[in-house]
Amino acid sequence: MPSLSTRPAIGRAFLTPCLAFITLMAASPGAPADVILPAILSDGMVLQRETDAPIWGSAHPGEKVTVTPSWPGAAEATATADPAGKWSVRVKTPAAGGPFTVAIKGDNAITLANVMVGEVWVCSGQSNMEWTLGGIGPGREGVPSAEEELKAAVYPAIRLFTVANTIAAQPRADCAGSWAACTPATAKEFSAVGYFFGRMLHKELDVPIGLISSDWGGTPAESWVSEQGLGEFPEFRQNLEAIAAARDPNKRGVGSKERLEAWWSTVDAAGKPPIPAAWATAGFDDSSWKTMHVPAAISGDGLENFDGIFYLRTQVTIPKEWEGKAATLELGPIDDRDDTWFNGTVVGQTHEDGRFSVARVYTIPAAAVKAGKSTVGVRVLDTGGPGGINGKPEQVVMRSADKSLAPIALAGDWRFHVGPALGTLPTLPQSADIGPNTPTALYNGMIAPITPMAIRGAIWYQGESNVGRAAQYRKLFPAMIRDWRKQWAKAGVGEFPFYFVQIAPFAYGNDHHAAELREAQLLTLSTPNTGMAVTMDIGNPGNIHPDNKQEVGRRLALWALAKTYAKSDLAYSGPLYKSMTVEGEKVRIRFEHGEGLKVMGPAPAGHVTNLRIAGADKQFFPAMGRVDGDTLVVSSRVKEPVAVRYCWGPANEGNLFNAAGLPASSFRTDEWEGPMTSLDSPPEDPR
Repeated sequence: MPSLSTRPAIGRAFLTPCLAFITLMAASPGAPADVILPAILSDGMVLQRETDAPIWGSAHPGEKVTVTPSWPGAAEATATADPAGKWSVRVKTPAAGGPFTVAIKGDNAITLANVMVGEVWVCSGQSNMEWTLGGIGPGREGVPSAEEELKAAVYPAIRLFTVANTIAAQPRADCAGSWAACTPATAKEFSAVGYFFGRMLHKELDVPIGLISSDWGGTPAESWVSEQGLGEFPEFRQNLEAIAAARDPNKRGVGSKERLEAWWSTVDAAGKPPIPAAWATAGFDDSSWKTMHVPAAISGDGLENFDGIFYLRTQVTIPKEWEGKAATLELGPIDDRDDTWFNGTVVGQTHEDGRFSVARVYTIPAAAVKAGKSTVGVRVLDTGGPGGINGKPEQVVMRSADKSLAPIALAGDWRFHVGPALGTLPTLPQSADIGPNTPTALYNGMIAPITPMAIRGAIWYQGESNVGRAAQYRKLFPAMIRDWRKQWAKAGVGEFPFYFVQIAPFAYGNDHHAAELREAQLLTLSTPNTGMAVTMDIGNPGNIHPDNKQEVGRRLALWALAKTYAKSDLAYSGPLYKSMTVEGEKVRIRFEHGEGLKVMGPAPAGHVTNLRIAGADKQFFPAMGRVDGDTLVVSSRVKEPVAVRYCWGPANEGNLFNAAGLPASSFRTDEWEGPMTSLDSPPEDPR
């Protein structure tokens, strides 16, 4: 479910409690009276072991600052604050251990207590990374067996830091948050994936682990990239101009409203065919339109996850006693944005982002209220989630402005028409009022403040909010990884390991977008020092937040243990497509990490399911697959096969694994553009 704004519905419950931390400007002390440290350098922290770890902060310009760690053999380090009051030193850290102290002395003195030295990892992404172990907050259920997991979450040497959700127009010098030892109380509110990843590392390595959770539900990858990192993407130019305007109070909002309204004026013509201009008037013939019950999300005929423009109409009979009296038109919350007409005249608009839960109440002028039949028309832009008029029946009414008359119920059957899909529309201009989905906004507020810190690596769980933009994600995701590495280079980290989760099966809609996004993630493995945890077997087609976060964290940890910590005896990846050969009417598939291929889970006659095969005509038919040693043999009714696809539907769950019980990624052997043309004839048994 892509988002032009770019705000999809994923993780909405996470947005509201974070707004207290929103800022449009960088926060750094202008003329500090004392030595000041950023929040990430505080009591209980973990410093990356065996490195020259930066310690930094602010002070009076010209003030001398001395840093003295307490571990054996530690050398004192000194720095002088520059004209802007910034200073930084490097301290050589030991193999592992603690607790230690770190004393910082300038005109004042600070002593950091209970400091550990070990392995530091950043945990970032959207709601599936943000999902907490204990499920605090509305709509957050926690993980299976959360009560038992929390009782066991007593690890004094695992330290947790959650970066507060923060929007910023330019890179911030500091963030809100604090370090805490892992206890049942602190683990409850921490990223579940991050916790399970860190717990496994701690048990296997027997060293302190520092986990920094910096994530925000419902956000796209471009929010997490710096302005420099997005420089190679011309499609974000307007967004970056909006960010620049947000930094300059003299430019803020200049031209943004005009650009936005110009965009709205084009959407009706983008349909195929375009919708007639008179569609919202009483005389328009809507007999060819479909019917849906309001209030409800648009659904049916594969529209459950439609994103784009659609139109709704209904007739209302106005009693004679209403004539000439002002009225209000109440529609309840609309997901996401709307224009509303009464007899062909616009009576209300909600074009702002983030108003999907706000009930619409629009005024109808007295002169427009006439006895007899009238028409209400609503044009909806859905950028993600359950698009529609989504309130309660009692919220969908027409009232007299003075409340002297009984309200007229509008809930019931409305006519609706589907307009252009989201992916066919031009990019929605970005307002100067930035939000969590604004490109660079979360990098500025939540990543930039921690880039001076030495870390071992990062784990990432995101991609759901970029579904529908897989071609862009192929370039954007690797660019984000390169950008982070460049930004962290000032901490001497280098090309740190970056391990990520491939998005799980979920019913995004009856299309190919989710599989293409998974493919974009798979291709990102060509970026050096990366790894991908496959979740084809542990998703939830009915819930974009699958609950088995334990296994997700474990699979990420397998990559880290094998590749970062050289545990050579570990299998760490499921089968990844490598090559194919045609053998008559069959296709043989070879894999990397395919040792000991086997079928697990539902498997009719022991076959691999969710396979499709096509000839040169690009018509895909269901196919059966059988394991033959470390290869997969696929066949169907196609006599001259040329292409195979596995789990290419959005909610297809895989049943092909290697000997280690790790699932195969979805894959295709072709590079054909567009959706998969499928015919549903039953496959022939390949035995």
